[in-house]
Amino acid sequence: MNIQDWWPRLDAPTQQWLIENNGDTVPPDIQARIATAAGAPAADSSWLGDADPAHFSLSDEAVDWIEAVANGEDG
Repeated sequence: MNIQDWWPRLDAPTQQWLIENNGDTVPPDIQARIATAAGAPAADSSWLGDADPAHFSLSDEAVDWIEAVANGEDG
């Protein structure tokens, strides 16, 4: 599933955290919310950066997409 598909399934506080902390390591509570919206990420998920729970991050592509959304672009 692409980030464009699961982003609308996230609650507003989670979206806001991802926007405000774009590019940072994603904490476990936000990881859980993403997993609820997107399902477990596959190794080839375009939005997955580092899947290690201690250093979970989004891919550069996902970070760029979130930045575009935050800037009011289509993403």
